Amino acid sequence: MNILSIQAFLVALLLGLPLSAQAALAIQHWQTPQGARVYFVESHELPMLDIAVDFAAGSARDPAGKSGLARLTHGLLDQGAGGLSETEIAHRLADVGAVLSGRLDRDRAGVTLRTLSSAAEKEKALDLLARVLQRPDFPQAVVKREKRRLIASIREDEADPGNVVSKAFYRALYGDHPYANDESGEPAAVARLARGDLQAFYRTHYSAPNAVISLMGDITRAEAEAIAGRLAAGLSGAAPVPALPKPAPAAASDTRIAHPSTQSHVLVGGVGMARNDPDFFPLFVGNYVLGGGGFDSQLMREVRDKRGYAYSAYSYFLPMREAGPFQLGLQTKLEQTDDALKVARDTLRQFIANGPTEAELNQAKSNLTGGFPLRIDSNRKILDYLAVIGFYELPLDYLDTWVDRVNAVDVAAVKQAFARRIDPDRLVIVVVGGAGSAR
Repeated sequence: MNILSIQAFLVALLLGLPLSAQAALAIQHWQTPQGARVYFVESHELPMLDIAVDFAAGSARDPAGKSGLARLTHGLLDQGAGGLSETEIAHRLADVGAVLSGRLDRDRAGVTLRTLSSAAEKEKALDLLARVLQRPDFPQAVVKREKRRLIASIREDEADPGNVVSKAFYRALYGDHPYANDESGEPAAVARLARGDLQAFYRTHYSAPNAVISLMGDITRAEAEAIAGRLAAGLSGAAPVPALPKPAPAAASDTRIAHPSTQSHVLVGGVGMARNDPDFFPLFVGNYVLGGGGFDSQLMREVRDKRGYAYSAYSYFLPMREAGPFQLGLQTKLEQTDDALKVARDTLRQFIANGPTEAELNQAKSNLTGGFPLRIDSNRKILDYLAVIGFYELPLDYLDTWVDRVNAVDVAAVKQAFARRIDPDRLVIVVVGGAGSAR
């Protein structure tokens, strides 16, 4: 799809015209002979190519006793590869104006490349991407250095109440499920990691059958097939990693952690939804009314506007491969922590019981659909959506039907979806600040 078609698509959304009458975002999909899944959107308006390669190699894949292995392995991919040092890789990228970056969360680890589409620059950038993905060296000296850096970063985060409350929240919510693993790891576990651990994790997780390759930009289908095949061919053939277990519903808990902060950091929530959950759109749209819509949300009105307990109060669902968290959060003065928490919980309980009003829901849908063009107004944003669609195996028409599916949500659907997913009597509560006391 060329950029003119994309512009027509965006204009149609802005004007409220039916998408069926406009050009759709043409996502092409295939699988390489090595088993990698490929997603491609062709656009020749800009002389740029964006590539993302993602693997099921996030922190949820850390083996027992080796917390931080996924983070360290991912971070070292471009710190020496294919016989090139990290400095040589950086200089060669700069020479062709290419940018190599990465991302890691609980589900996935990925590497992205942005390069000019001109032949010479593209070839040199692709060579570097292939080296990083296929032949990381994990130099012993660099492994030691990066372990020290990661441990120092974890220690620094321990002084931040926002990081403390988030880490404790995931532990309380997921217990012994892999999603409880902290993305950065634990200092003692990181200190024990050896170069062989990284090499073994890499061979198992960074394989072609475990890869999703997304391409967006100024190349043809034939060129995209050649690039995807080239990247996949140099990866191992290790089988896709097994599915993660399904999280059990969390038991109600209230954890108070002492911290010398001037405010209490409060998180409340439960196990929410997976990325392919049939209730995704009712929960997503409904949460915009509850706590995702900024100053338009019920939580902001009740906690901030009416009572002045917090500068901000919010809620969101974080859908993952398996059910990710539903999280409600706020910060407040130490002496009014329990009052603010009560208001937030009461607001959530009332929302689950009553749902949004018709006016609130219509405003939410209007805001969401009106802002949708901004979600896909650049090659990089489209690439990010391609990667999500590919990794989570969403329908190829996901972006084409997004507006219609938001508009189809009604009050009854929101109430039913929230009642199925969130039990107000089984909430996980974590408060960091003040003297603290586990209850």
